[in-house]
Amino acid sequence: MQTQISIDGRAIGPAQRPYIIAEMSANHNGSMDTAFQIIREAKAAGADALKIQTYRPDTITLDSALPDFQIKNGLWAGRTLFELYEWAHTPWDWHAPMFQFGRELGITMFSSPFDTTAVDLLEDLGTPAYKVASFEAVDLPLIEYIAATGKPMIISTGIANQQEIQEALASARKGGCEQIAILHCVSSYPAPSADYNLRTIPDMAARFGVVTGLSDHTLDNATAIASVALGASIIEKHFTLDRSGGGPDDSFSLETSELASLRRDSETAWNALGEVDYGLRQSENDNLMFRRSLYYTSDMQAGETIPAHSVRSIRPGFGLPPKHLADVVGSVLRRGVKASTPVSWDDLIA
Repeated sequence: MQTQISIDGRAIGPAQRPYIIAEMSANHNGSMDTAFQIIREAKAAGADALKIQTYRPDTITLDSALPDFQIKNGLWAGRTLFELYEWAHTPWDWHAPMFQFGRELGITMFSSPFDTTAVDLLEDLGTPAYKVASFEAVDLPLIEYIAATGKPMIISTGIANQQEIQEALASARKGGCEQIAILHCVSSYPAPSADYNLRTIPDMAARFGVVTGLSDHTLDNATAIASVALGASIIEKHFTLDRSGGGPDDSFSLETSELASLRRDSETAWNALGEVDYGLRQSENDNLMFRRSLYYTSDMQAGETIPAHSVRSIRPGFGLPPKHLADVVGSVLRRGVKASTPVSWDDLIA
C-alpha cells in the first residue's frame, strides 16, 4: 500500500493537507499574457501546482470531417476534434517561458502529455511529474513511456472501468514508475455532483493501494471539499481568470476567489478529520461549567441525613456527576454545607 508520493519536494498523501492542482487547460484562450496571469493568480490563490496540457492538434487527432470526428453534443458541439484542439492547445513554444515563470513564482508546473513527443518536450523542460488525462488512461504504451522517465505519475480515471484502471497501474509499474496516484473523475464538462459517487475514493485506495484524489468538473467546491472526508489527497480543478471568457473550458472553471476558497476550505476539512479521540478537547475546557452536576439546595449541618429535596442536578458542572444522585440522597453529612455549593464525596460519611 503506497500512502505517499512526492512532487517537487512536496509530500502528498493522507498525512498532508490536500494537494491543490489548478488546471489551466485551454483557458489562456490563445494569449500568452493570459497564460502568465493565470499562473500568477493560481500562485496567489494558494494552489500547489499549475498544470497545462501538451499536445498539438495533429498529435491528438486527424484533420477529418468524417462523422467519427464530429462533436455532436456538449459545450463543443458543431466542431470537429481537430478544430477543437486547434482552438484549445497550448503552443509548444510557450512551454519553456511558462515553466520558467512558474519556477520564479514558486509554483510547481507540470503537464498532461498526449503523445511521446510531448513527453520528450516536457523532459527537456525538467517537469517534476506527469498527469495522464482520463481519455488517455487506456493508452498503455503512452503510460509506459511516461513511466520510463521515473517521474511521479497522476492518472485520472474518468470513463475507465476497474479493469482498465488496473491495467493502467500495471503499465505504469512495468515502465518503472514507483510513485503513482489516481484521481476519481467524471469525464463530463461540467459534471453533475450527483454523478460523482465519492464513496468510490476510499474503495480505490483500498483496492489499488495508491494515493487517491479527485479531478472535479463540478461548478462549485462542495464536491471537492466532501472528497477530503473520504480520503482525497489531491484535488484538481480547472482554473480561469474569467468564467465568462468564452474559451473552451472557461464556463466550468473556478475563478481566483473560488480557488482560494478551495485551498482554504480543503485544509480546514482535512484538519477537522483529526484522529479517533473520545477525550476532552482543549477548546472544551472552558465549557465544563455548562455540564450538569449535583448541588445542594439548602443549608445542612454535620450529621444530618440528606433528603431528596436538598440536592439537585443543575448547571454548572463542578459537583459530583448526576449519576451519583441516588448515592448522595440518604447519606449522612460529615460536615456542614451551604445551599448553592457543589456536592463532594468529602462531604459524606462513607
